[in-house]
Amino acid sequence: MPQGLLGSGHLIKKLGKILFTHIKHTLPEITNEIKVKIKETEDDLKDLGPTMPLGDTEKMQLLWNMITDFIQTYKNTISGRYDNKRVMNTQSGRAELSGGAKIKMSFYGLYQEFENFKACDEYNDQHI
Repeated sequence: MPQGLLGSGHLIKKLGKILFTHIKHTLPEITNEIKVKIKETEDDLKDLGPTMPLGDTEKMQLLWNMITDFIQTYKNTISGRYDNKRVMNTQSGRAELSGGAKIKMSFYGLYQEFENFKACDEYNDQHI
């Protein structure tokens, strides 16, 4: 073997070259994978919402807003009002009624024949 190809010095140079070539070929893939993971983490953070406030006043305000939103959603569900967050689509692609709207539709369907019914027609003021 030629004298220049022997020894630990030559081995260090040769292994360094191999390592450099390997890093050069795999670095773009690693960089892309890191970018994808960063994007996924940012999306997860976005889904979690805003950060928790640090001060007691801000915490109380956040809690109050959450309670108010819950109460409003509850009232809307009971009264049958449209709520963008709560509408569920059926297989046909139409919006499905929920909560109070479903009860209201059932009630009107069952008692439609009594729409103009007056319970007091048979009685006069003296009977009442």
